[in-house]
Amino acid sequence: MILQKTLTIQTKGNCDMVDITPGIADVISNSSINNGTATIFVSGSTAGVTTIEYEGGLVSDFKAMWDRTVPRTIAYQHDSRWGDGNGFSHVRAALMKPSLTIPLVQGRLTLGTWQQIVFIDFDNRGRQREIIVQIMGG
Repeated sequence: MILQKTLTIQTKGNCDMVDITPGIADVISNSSINNGTATIFVSGSTAGVTTIEYEGGLVSDFKAMWDRTVPRTIAYQHDSRWGDGNGFSHVRAALMKPSLTIPLVQGRLTLGTWQQIVFIDFDNRGRQREIIVQIMGG
């Protein structure tokens, strides 16, 4: 069986991190699938998903890491072509990746105690975002 739902969230941009675990868990609990996989996919080229311990210190560390690794303050060819100033956000999203697959066992995500599913908006402005959740199993 395959079930697909779309979650919509509003973000602030600029490496905004949103804990989407409750929304994903809600989709799973409202399905009849007990064992299988849940794939979480970000529709868009300036955002990504991952798992992390969603606590203030680590969220700050994560944002600081991106500023060191893919700085906003250097020139990007994308910005020269389009003038929207978000070349850095496309590079960050490409490194993060747009999807994540998590096993489901007995109707539950197999996340660790301190592990949450997070959406990261790397763009230079906030926007409404869509997250596709596809559950496969029986």
